[in-house]
Amino acid sequence: MINRKEIAEKFVKYLDENFANSKCSLNYENPFQLLIATILSAQCTDERVNKVTAALFKKYKNFEDFKNADLEEIMEDIRPTGFFRNKAKNIKKLSEVILERYKGVIPVDINELVKLPGIGRKTANVLLGNCFNTPGIVVDTHVKRISQRLGLTDNDNPDKIEQDLMEVIPKEKWTKWSHQVIDFGRKICSAKKPKCDICEMRDVCKFANGES
Repeated sequence: MINRKEIAEKFVKYLDENFANSKCSLNYENPFQLLIATILSAQCTDERVNKVTAALFKKYKNFEDFKNADLEEIMEDIRPTGFFRNKAKNIKKLSEVILERYKGVIPVDINELVKLPGIGRKTANVLLGNCFNTPGIVVDTHVKRISQRLGLTDNDNPDKIEQDLMEVIPKEKWTKWSHQVIDFGRKICSAKKPKCDICEMRDVCKFANGES
């Protein structure tokens, strides 16, 4: 019986061979932009976020701009991303906290980041991994679904899934691996109609073998 570690090793090899060029699909030029884009990406496609931020970052160039902006105006500017009321409130409050508590500099410690309004481990890991060279596993819907299907985790809670994956995925691969899994989920292992017939992981996949 193949164990979790062996499945993880097989999956890492498969992803490196087939998704070597995977990278963050959110458009950004600096940590400020990626932080805002990641907040907007909750329950929204990266493609739609990129369309919104193309105009948003011309209008709001830093945390000061968001802090001084009218809340209703921010809501309208980000409306297409969904859940815009909460997102706008979090972005405005986040900007105030970073300016007042951290002198306008984004903290690069995950324990500090998750204290900020609207920031969970997922957002923190996206930022740290892509802007500050600090490896992190991003548990989005693709990573959660695929990790469960492959038996890399039995958990449903994102934080616990992250811990399970950290045990079997090499640390230096965490950030890249997350992007690769997301691309794999979009191209092959979709939620409703996964292409199991062409997937090289099907022999160790619980879903493909009717176990989940």
